[in-house]
Amino acid sequence: MLPLQIVVIGGGAAGFFGAIACAEANPQAQVTLIEASRQPLAKVLISGGGRCNVTHACFEPKSLVQNYPRGGKALLGAFTRFQPLDTIAWFAAHGVNLKTEADGRMFPITDRSETIAECLIKAAFTSKIELQIGTPVTAVTRQNEGFEILLKSGEIKKCDRLLLATGSSLAGYKIARELGHHIQPPVPSLFTFNITDSQLRELAGISVNSVNIRLSGTGKTPLQQTGPLLITHWGISGPAVLKLSAWGARILHENRYQGKLIINWLPNLQQEEVRKRLLVVKEEWGKKAIALHRGVDLPHRLWQYIITRSHITTEDRWATISNKTLNQLVQEITQGEYLITGKGAFKEEFVTCGGVNLKEVNFKTMESKIVPGLHFAGEILDIDGVTGGFNFQSAWTTASLAGQAMVIQD
Repeated sequence: MLPLQIVVIGGGAAGFFGAIACAEANPQAQVTLIEASRQPLAKVLISGGGRCNVTHACFEPKSLVQNYPRGGKALLGAFTRFQPLDTIAWFAAHGVNLKTEADGRMFPITDRSETIAECLIKAAFTSKIELQIGTPVTAVTRQNEGFEILLKSGEIKKCDRLLLATGSSLAGYKIARELGHHIQPPVPSLFTFNITDSQLRELAGISVNSVNIRLSGTGKTPLQQTGPLLITHWGISGPAVLKLSAWGARILHENRYQGKLIINWLPNLQQEEVRKRLLVVKEEWGKKAIALHRGVDLPHRLWQYIITRSHITTEDRWATISNKTLNQLVQEITQGEYLITGKGAFKEEFVTCGGVNLKEVNFKTMESKIVPGLHFAGEILDIDGVTGGFNFQSAWTTASLAGQAMVIQD
């Protein structure tokens, strides 16, 4: 019997991991990985600020799937078969130890993304995977029991099983569509918010450990997140914003990244508790300037900005403000309204929601339900996670399952 011919299209994290899983599960299989660009694993190299956030220390599948705005339900079973513990073990077995940071993110102990890229390339080399770099694919057709792959060079490559791991590449979506799959339109996820407010922008660099932010007018289920927020030169960023952008990716896209954002700067206090605290300050420090005696735990310059929004001057004393002004201040602290005027980039990382319709994929094997022998892994699928290592974990999981399934001979 001739050895299985397997081709993986896409030289990113999912492509390499899937190809290696194939070759390690069946050393007799002939595995070829084809990458269009001359720089494989480019996203791995820039991820996590150049440190590569490999995964997240969340080891319970039901908790893990809560971090996926799209794809969580489909991934639940997949995570029972390959989850972060398996990722940690795999890299350890291949000479790379990971460390866990306070927020649960996991990185190589070297703090260098090159460590992960070099590990994958070395494992591919050890497994005798043929790498074809700088080799764009122009078309894929189903032939009898296998596939014919037309390369831009004019060469035709044949294989028995095919793994598409092309990320959010339009070329990859085109191949999947031509093979009969439906593509959920790709739109950006994980981005920052532009807010055109020059006074807010002057506070660039100020961070608040916990705020609640909510998109106004999103229907019965409000889209909201609680977490750290960072004020920037263009608006706001930080984990709370990035998570909200992921959950609201489609709604924000439909609204051309315009909308109303409600910020509660003190989410751990009820609105009435905030009012009581301010009344205590008003009573005890009546002769003091409001700008200098805040009574709530907020950065000084942010407090001055908030009182300005409440039409309180830096000279105003606590004793002089009316109940109406006090109520307006409470409103600004707990339900301040800000206009989103656009989206910004999150570093060099780019995540999309959208991709191959998940109903057309068997998540036990990552095989197409439409085209036998065709498998998918990574971001080509309509799966995306919030920031923190979750997108890489879905890549490792889907690639591992696909790679192992492709070498099982009927």
